Amino acid sequence: MIYEFKGLKPVIHKSSFVHPLAAVTGNVIIGKDCYIGPAAAIRGDWGQIIIEDGCNVQENCTIHMFPGVTVILKEGSHIGHGAVIHGATIGKNCLIGMNAVIMDNVVLEEECIVGALSFIKADEYFEKRSLIVGSPAKKIKEVSNEMVAWKTEGTKLYQQLPKEMFEAWKECEPLRAVDENRPGQQDNYKPWKELKS
Repeated sequence: MIYEFKGLKPVIHKSSFVHPLAAVTGNVIIGKDCYIGPAAAIRGDWGQIIIEDGCNVQENCTIHMFPGVTVILKEGSHIGHGAVIHGATIGKNCLIGMNAVIMDNVVLEEECIVGALSFIKADEYFEKRSLIVGSPAKKIKEVSNEMVAWKTEGTKLYQQLPKEMFEAWKECEPLRAVDENRPGQQDNYKPWKELKS
């Protein structure tokens, strides 16, 4: 659902897909080829949220801020399921792992990777290509070229997804039995663990 707040309506590029069960409110700008998953809450009531081209905000994510703050997800940011971004700036081509929490005034430079369940406390700064994990989170090493390539390929799947959703997604009634000719799952993208072994 898309909601106006105090005269401010979200601006969403026509190529981006916002699931109808997501809530996008107020002073929000969403660029090209973005995917916003169901139950994502993107609430630009007290400040502005800018989601640049090619970003994805997956299921159950929350993006919000203290009054007067602008949250920025720079181009190609990848926000994993259940993550919380509160008043932070996420650099170009970063990956935020599932259920990570990124607090106020955090700045991640480009191509950082934040591990699942990590907690980045307020006012932290991480330089380009930091691999960040833990609670409280800290940099443990540099992100390698191979990790960046893997992340970028994964994000490309989400950048293709809006077009696929517009073409092939529709509400339906469930089948009551498994069709013997049901197609299998896609297998062209490997998890990092499988890729590096």
